[in-house]
Amino acid sequence: MLAENPYQQYQKQSIMTMTQGELVVQLFRGCSKKLNYAVYHIENGETEKADQDLYGAQRIVNYLNASLDNQYDISANLHALYDYFIRMIIKGKIRMDAEIIKEIIPMIDRLGDSFQEAEKIVHKK
Repeated sequence: MLAENPYQQYQKQSIMTMTQGELVVQLFRGCSKKLNYAVYHIENGETEKADQDLYGAQRIVNYLNASLDNQYDISANLHALYDYFIRMIIKGKIRMDAEIIKEIIPMIDRLGDSFQEAEKIVHKK
């Protein structure tokens, strides 16, 4: 069995010590990164790589959607927004259309920023 390198150990420890809010922010950042990579790959005719990036982004959005706590009113709005993101990712994937993906990246970035701000407010207390 191969031993983990120190960087992998650090990453694992970092994730294990994150708050839920920090984890959500990192998921949004990861989703945005995958979508930006997908745009790059689509624009360069690398459809297989684009497909992998879009699949990864879709998995992240599905995870965020599944992890919502439905006891809060905002969850219904977030479900609708996540469903929209998933539809757009699938549409962009089917058409291999970077413009469709570019449309949702700023929305995902702003939502991630909002969660980051909320996380700061919660931990000021």
